[in-house]
Amino acid sequence: MDNKMIVVEVVYALADKQKLLRLSVPCGTTMRQAAEQSGMQAHFPGLDLANSPLGIFGKAVAKPQERVLEDGERVEIYRPLIADPKEVRKQRAAKAAKAKVGKEGD
Repeated sequence: MDNKMIVVEVVYALADKQKLLRLSVPCGTTMRQAAEQSGMQAHFPGLDLANSPLGIFGKAVAKPQERVLEDGERVEIYRPLIADPKEVRKQRAAKAAKAKVGKEGD
């Protein structure tokens, strides 16, 4: 078995704090394994790495537990969405329409 190591980065960010960790992992390491091995939980207590969505260089990956990393890649740990983006847009559009009707009545 090849025991060659590769270097990857794991990043996570909150609104007021972000952390980038560089680590060496064996070839064949998956995104999820690298995230869990990064030690990011020590910097962000409560971070649920087993269930957090993950991506590489800004693109979400559907099955991070299967995606094998390549040397130099950056694993991004995403925060869960607090609100559904479609619902937020609908609410914003409804509020804008209501404001427009109110102005026309002046």
